[in-house]
Amino acid sequence: MAARKATKKPNVSAEELQAYYRDMLLIRRFEEKAGQLYGMGLIGGFCHLYIGQEAVVVGLEAAAGEGDKRITSYRDHGHMLACGMDPNGVMAELTGREGGYSKGKGGSMHMFSKEKHFYGGHGIVAAQVPLGAGLAFSDMYKGNDRVTFTYFGDGAANQGQVYEAYNMAELWMLPCIFVIENNQYAMGTSTKRSTKSPSYWERGAAYGIPGEEVDGMDVLAVKEAGEKAVAHCRAGKGPYILEIKTYRYRGHSMSDPAKYRTREEVQKMRDERDPIEAVRSMLLTGKHATEEDLKAIDKEIKEIVNASAEFAKESHEPALDELWTDIYAAETAPQNA
Repeated sequence: MAARKATKKPNVSAEELQAYYRDMLLIRRFEEKAGQLYGMGLIGGFCHLYIGQEAVVVGLEAAAGEGDKRITSYRDHGHMLACGMDPNGVMAELTGREGGYSKGKGGSMHMFSKEKHFYGGHGIVAAQVPLGAGLAFSDMYKGNDRVTFTYFGDGAANQGQVYEAYNMAELWMLPCIFVIENNQYAMGTSTKRSTKSPSYWERGAAYGIPGEEVDGMDVLAVKEAGEKAVAHCRAGKGPYILEIKTYRYRGHSMSDPAKYRTREEVQKMRDERDPIEAVRSMLLTGKHATEEDLKAIDKEIKEIVNASAEFAKESHEPALDELWTDIYAAETAPQNA
């Protein structure tokens, strides 16, 4: 089962290219603002930024259809924005305010949106993978043509529940796209030191699951691979694995100084492979947009992100009685039983 890499760029319109540029820039600027708010003490707990990986979710959302589901790990802000969740609600949740998607009780790693079919944000490494298979099982059971994008990282790819999920997904022919966001470092260990496998997607061969490796710094390559995977699942052929080779510019989380790699390595990726700059270049060289057009988009995004920060700051903290809502409670026996 050989890797099938994209060999040509799919045809896209100027409007589509501008939309990808806008969506990736929104994620980039939102994450930069989140990093600032974290430094100011307005965001507590863990905070994992998506800077550098924007092409992955934007490309796959371009291939998704209405009603398709997505579930991911704790590096989830980009996924939320890409599927259309409101930046105000996302930022308010990050800052623990009642205007957030989980009423300020979930924070960075635990928010969801039933409306946008976004099922988290999960803090336990790889725990979302069998849940993603479960979401796909629901659609298979209902007999619709929806698919589920189940995202996890290269670190999570070594966890046992991933392979249990692979086995069940292929056994039951579930419409599940397993998306491995391989940013090459897990928490802080290079893939070269954490696995002897030449690739992660090829592990699906043991279960009969097809897949491929994709350039995750190229939004058009991601979109093309995503469309292929979606078509495979919608046709009732079972699951598909996409190993998307990407790169995060920041540390694993805000508390990670990232001393396990050189500044030169990161800067080289920024200079030569940045996904946003690649689309910007395509827009300008192809005369699909002018510098003024892009400046207008940049200005719009800056205003949206700044507004989300102000909304979060102005939103109240949850009332104390919110501690008792939306939780499970053990049923007690009647007093006179």
